[in-house]
Amino acid sequence: MWEQIRSNRIKSIFLVAAMAGVLLVIGFFIGMAFFGNPLAGLIVALIIWGIMSLVAYFQGDNIFLSISKARKIERDDNPRLYNIVEEMKIASGLAHMPDIYIIDDPAMNAFATGRNPEKAAVAVTSGLLQKLNRDELQGVIGHEMAHINNRDVLLMTMCGVLLGAIVMISWYVTHMLFWGGMSGRRGSGGGGGQAQIILLLVGIVLMILAPILAQLIYFAISRKREYLADASSAQYTRYPEGLASALEKLGGSTAQLQTANKALAPMYITNPFRKKGMAASDLSSTHPPISERVRILRSMGGASFADYNNAYASVHQSGGSAIPASALAGTGAIGLRAASSEGAVGNPGKLERTREVSDLMWRKNNYKTINCGCGTKLRVPPNVKKFTIKCPHCGTTHTV
Repeated sequence: MWEQIRSNRIKSIFLVAAMAGVLLVIGFFIGMAFFGNPLAGLIVALIIWGIMSLVAYFQGDNIFLSISKARKIERDDNPRLYNIVEEMKIASGLAHMPDIYIIDDPAMNAFATGRNPEKAAVAVTSGLLQKLNRDELQGVIGHEMAHINNRDVLLMTMCGVLLGAIVMISWYVTHMLFWGGMSGRRGSGGGGGQAQIILLLVGIVLMILAPILAQLIYFAISRKREYLADASSAQYTRYPEGLASALEKLGGSTAQLQTANKALAPMYITNPFRKKGMAASDLSSTHPPISERVRILRSMGGASFADYNNAYASVHQSGGSAIPASALAGTGAIGLRAASSEGAVGNPGKLERTREVSDLMWRKNNYKTINCGCGTKLRVPPNVKKFTIKCPHCGTTHTV
């Protein structure tokens, strides 16, 4: 497995370099269009790339968590989620417990971020926490822990920030060209003539295509690594059905993730973008088809990488391999475990989960809870001006 991690690091360098190459091409034509010197544009592009790379490495996780409106929680906030993350941390062999975040959104999704396993975070939506049972939630968390363990999160974080920079710069430069930048250069070019116009036209085309090319690179990174994360989750949990069932629920959900961002999309366990009122489609740019991932997981005869690879070949019929040979070497048989009993300790039913998540979000929004003697829970907003509040059911007056 360490060979696979090393391979991921090497690929990460090349892929981030490819993103940088796109940025440098933009810089070349910026120099031609605005400075009359491509070298000046390349220097500007290198400076931007250097700054954005440093920002992505040191602050990329905080940026993504902030964009997602994620809030950090501790064990006391939700013991069930905390215990599951702790279990998957042990099963995956991680030395450090990742931070846990909650996103107040009824849509079901999750992602992991961070520059290394020592500084990583797992974020889940309130909708996911409410609608998944223990086995399903464990499968999703196992998938995200695999991304941390396989060193995917740094690459995804850096590519996300660099992609955002490329899209922003391309949009800004093309608008400047169309709103007078190009005409200004043509007017002052004298005998520069047709060659300069051709260069500028090529530059415009490249700056329009650059964000598309960068995003295709980003999407390619994500799709190739989802299979390994699914296989790792099945190995950590020894229950592939948990993740398969979770993916079915995620795929069938019609709720839109309100905090989703295009630069973040490949980091989620399923593509967060879909038409309003429609279920998630198999035709996703950022992830393999959900139905295919479910079929592979349900075709596994055991919980090892070899079992996942055999299931992958069976589903695809044409053969092929989803797991690198280095990860398959020396893997022994791993048996499947039985499903957890819903309603047992640590695996509450749907109604209990709804109450649990509702209480958590009230607390995170700084509402005070007053338990009335009649059994009613009174929620008091943080900015309330009254010093007393009356229970609508029994009429008891409470001091705030």
